[in-house]
Parts: sequence; structure tokens; C-alpha cells
Amino acid sequence: MTTATSPITGVDFVCVPTRDHDRAVAFYTETLGLERGKRWGEMPATELQAGSLTLAVMDPSAFGQPEAHPNSAPIALQVDDVEAARRQLEAKGVTFHVEMIDSGVCHQAIFSDPDGNPLILHHRYAPN
Repeated sequence: MTTATSPITGVDFVCVPTRDHDRAVAFYTETLGLERGKRWGEMPATELQAGSLTLAVMDPSAFGQPEAHPNSAPIALQVDDVEAARRQLEAKGVTFHVEMIDSGVCHQAIFSDPDGNPLILHHRYAPN
């Protein structure tokens, strides 16, 4: 819905840069278990669904942008149980950067995709 001050109605996707499109898609689908969406024609970009968030894994150099560099800020992926999800991913070879974080309102576990993009397994246990 637009407002009187903004024509923006939402977010369609968040870009995740990669230098190796096929490797990245395999990680997000096979390792993380995300649903594969549309590929952008023959371009090295594929949409993946993480609940209501669409991640567009793409090689920016194919779109006339500079070579891919990892995002500096993480994307927090919602899970029901951080420890259980962490164990499942560790069994698939994912390495986590720190022990689980308990912020007082949520649990978090930080890791990276094969391109170094930071990701978080996240579960809010306190009311908003």
C-alpha cells in the first residue's frame, strides 16, 4: 500500500551477491533447503524463497555492476529452534562463527554462505 509520502509498497527481493551462481543456488536449496523460484532467463540470478522473503542470488558482474563482494550485514533467517537448525546445518558441513547468542529476546547463530555473505539463524522468543 502506498502512503501520501511514499510510493513504495513493499520489498520484492533482497540481493545476495555471488561469484559462482550454480554453487550458491546449490547451497541455498540443498544445504539450507530453500525453495527455488524463477531464474532470470539465462542470466546468473535465481530467486529463492525464505518464508515471505525472496532472496535473489545473483552475479552482479553479469548485470554491468562491479564484481561480487560479500554483503557486510547479515540476513536473519527465521527458525523455530536455533540449536536444532544449527545441528542440521553442521551435519551438512556448515561452519558457524560463534556459539549461539542469547540476546535476551532472541537466539542467534551466525554463519556464512560459500561467498562469505553473513547469515543468521534467528528465533525471537520474547514478545515484540
